Amino acid sequence: MASRPEHRAPPEIFYNDLEARKYTQNSRMMEVQMSMAERAIELLRLPEDQPSYILDVGCGSGLSGEALTEAGHHWTGLDISQSMLAVAREREVEGDLFLWDMGQGLGFRPGTFDAVISVSALQWLCNADKKSHNPPKRLYHFFSSLYACLVRGGHAVFQFYPENPAQMELITHQAMRAGFTGGVVIDYPNSTKARKLFLCLFTGGAAASDMPKGLGSGVGESKAPDTVSFVETRRQLQARGRSHVSVKSREWVTAKKERRRRQGRDVRPDTKYTGRKRKPKF
Repeated sequence: MASRPEHRAPPEIFYNDLEARKYTQNSRMMEVQMSMAERAIELLRLPEDQPSYILDVGCGSGLSGEALTEAGHHWTGLDISQSMLAVAREREVEGDLFLWDMGQGLGFRPGTFDAVISVSALQWLCNADKKSHNPPKRLYHFFSSLYACLVRGGHAVFQFYPENPAQMELITHQAMRAGFTGGVVIDYPNSTKARKLFLCLFTGGAAASDMPKGLGSGVGESKAPDTVSFVETRRQLQARGRSHVSVKSREWVTAKKERRRRQGRDVRPDTKYTGRKRKPKF
């Protein structure tokens, strides 16, 4: 089984000239990328009577941008790989292209974009490719700046490949901290190969009933969930954290350690001595 790309090299190195060319020479790869981009656009639920201005995060060689153009929208793309952007320029895509590391945050003016899409890029932020990289901080910096550059009521859809449940918890937790509501839509949850995850975020308040439904959720003997919603706002998260538990009690200590685990920090395992009261020293 091949290792995950993010484990082999940083994105600006992994997506070199050779890898970038694959996206224009491999018809199967192009078909998969286009289909995921079209699905992400569908999940945005954009108005059909007017074009929208959309940010494509991790635009690569411009395949997802082509899907946006075909849908009648205007777009701007950013990517960390010079080689991928060079291919996009050769293909004369219609969007504006920027070389940028999304983990540094987005420098666009508030309310610039109506929506955001991203295909196969978000999970790269969970890696620390440099000593200065802190995945929880980079994710929060990205999501908070993304929240600012979206219009009120704007949507963002990320097709991504979380490595494990802890990584997905880290991503969704930082998105909630930044003020987003939403959840994860799972297409074909009962399939190993066709299963795809889409993180759907809203800048306005959203209820669980507002979440899109996954495709193919009824296939197979056991029906796996096709949507995992988190609809708590930042204020609700803060209120939930202010529970009536005495400070330094075992409940307080274990809750604090659990929050730090969700943030991706190193935390010592719980033992029978966790939160124990020590006798005063005389």
